[in-house]
Amino acid sequence: MKVAVPREVAAGERRVALIPAEVQKLAKLGVEVAMQAGAGATCFHTDEAYRAAGATVVEDKGGLLAEANLLLKVQPPTLEEVDALPEGAAVVSLFQPLESRELLARYTARHLSGFALEYIPRTTLAQAMDVLSSQATVAGYKAVLMAADRLPQFFPMLMTAAG
Repeated sequence: MKVAVPREVAAGERRVALIPAEVQKLAKLGVEVAMQAGAGATCFHTDEAYRAAGATVVEDKGGLLAEANLLLKVQPPTLEEVDALPEGAAVVSLFQPLESRELLARYTARHLSGFALEYIPRTTLAQAMDVLSSQATVAGYKAVLMAADRLPQFFPMLMTAAG
């Protein structure tokens, strides 16, 4: 199996679908992982870290996608990315099917399998893949930090035995 992870192209998106530690786990299972150069740069993962974990790092996005059995992304793939995949490939990403009927039609026409991360049930068994809860936690934490920064008074953020 060949897994491809391109750079995210959505405006403001800084996440990456696969970090070096997970690449290493997949490589031990015999899975080939190919990363587009710079895919992890916005979240401080270097191409060298991916290579050390066992991934191949490539510049050419078209070639990366053309050889993939499985595409991993954070945001939904673009129509161009979908068209570059071989027929019958699978995609794991956020999908937002109600926002892009054209993307859904393209998946169907190209016989692609799509796994929408936002529709994974929020159960104990699927907790490791629950992107909604994990990202809501991050957003909530950041919201508190931003509020504390703007508050014109002391904002105690410590909990101790004394209160």
